[in-house]
Amino acid sequence: MKLNPADSRLAEAIRARLGADVLRPIADRYLEEPRQRFVGQPGLLALPRTVEDVSALVQLAADARVPVVPYGGGTGLVGGQVVPDGPVPLIVSLERMTAIRATYPTENILVAEAGAILADVQTAAEDADRLFPLSLAAQGSCRIGGNLATNAGGVNVLRYGNARDLCLGLEVVLPSGEIWHGLSRLRKDNTGYDLRNLMIGSEGTLGIITAAALKLFPRPKGVGTAMFQVSSPEAAIDLLSVARDQVGEAVSTFELIHGQGLEFLTEVLPDVRQPFAATPEWSVLIELGLSVGQDPSDMLEAIYVAADERDLVRDAVIAQSEAQRSELWAVRERIPEANRLIGSVSSHDISVPISRIPEFIRRGADVVAGQGPFRVNCFGHLGDGNLHYNVFPPAGQDKSEFVAQRGAVKRAVHDLVHEFGGSVSAEHGVGRLKTDDLERYGDPVKMQAMRAIKAALDPQGIMNPGAVLA
Repeated sequence: MKLNPADSRLAEAIRARLGADVLRPIADRYLEEPRQRFVGQPGLLALPRTVEDVSALVQLAADARVPVVPYGGGTGLVGGQVVPDGPVPLIVSLERMTAIRATYPTENILVAEAGAILADVQTAAEDADRLFPLSLAAQGSCRIGGNLATNAGGVNVLRYGNARDLCLGLEVVLPSGEIWHGLSRLRKDNTGYDLRNLMIGSEGTLGIITAAALKLFPRPKGVGTAMFQVSSPEAAIDLLSVARDQVGEAVSTFELIHGQGLEFLTEVLPDVRQPFAATPEWSVLIELGLSVGQDPSDMLEAIYVAADERDLVRDAVIAQSEAQRSELWAVRERIPEANRLIGSVSSHDISVPISRIPEFIRRGADVVAGQGPFRVNCFGHLGDGNLHYNVFPPAGQDKSEFVAQRGAVKRAVHDLVHEFGGSVSAEHGVGRLKTDDLERYGDPVKMQAMRAIKAALDPQGIMNPGAVLA
């Protein structure tokens, strides 16, 4: 069905129904995304204050057959937040809907509006002596609605799961403008189809998340952080097994770091203090969240001793203070910044079965070498199988010299991921960047079902057109 542009007539209808202050001039940030692969079109920008405002906006857009783009923090990396072509859209930003509506410490639940910044949700949980464990590099600017819409991951998935696993209920405005009041606090509810999990990860193509009931957890009474040198990715996987044998589910973070990432830090961010005098080829950042009576240093030392007996580790630095812990985390958290400063030819957010990661890394090196003399920085969330497999130009050359090869590099890496039974979108979503990949690698029956769901819920195709489904 043909869509219409967001024009002056729609603007007049919005002002008449919701008041003049809902519409705002469009700043450049609403038309950009971090990797600068897509540039949005300046249609209309609306900043609703309530779920009823969102409902009215979507109803008006549906009546006028105008595309609607939900906008959170703008931190998405696959272009899901911008529309580069087609009729200019109505952009609905949730940034005024930031309330923490309720906290239920005895139930370990917090209800937040979709525009709440992730760091503020974490703080609200802390104020109730609880933990909301979703943790991302962009947590100071990303918003919880966008986190849920993309099923965000992060560094604590190993212990606590993705955003999907941290949500009990949702409030959603559907493409018709109707409000689904699904803010359930129940942990058991088998009354029909699970609309919550359908909306989570749908990237605004099936509705606009306006609020969520989120799971909280007890705050760890002790935190232990260390960087271990390992001999290989195989040794890193075995180290994870050793750590779990020693401390069980207390392992909350287990991050694989390649020496190329550390060399990038040395090259462009020399202020980052690195833990080892010589750059190791492979290392692991491990963090434990412990109960009362457990000593973090003792637990980490026990892991090191057990791993050393199996010749898995070569050295380790165990944080003895919060300052040292921050220094270790800075190494991991600033690798993406160094990557951006170097400039990648092609970046890949992929996952493969954990036991096959070492083989994938070996095969991946050969696949990339077949495309050219590129450098690879492979790092990420080893404990849940999610790697950020990024390809960079040779030293001394700029990524602009290899733009023509970007597609071939991406295809080669993604073909290998598919061969290994993996996913070409582990935690960043599909957006507009990976719609062709979804068509190429997606199961045909799944794709047919997805199109049927989209047609049933959004028959006019107004919700974030071009995202997820081309």
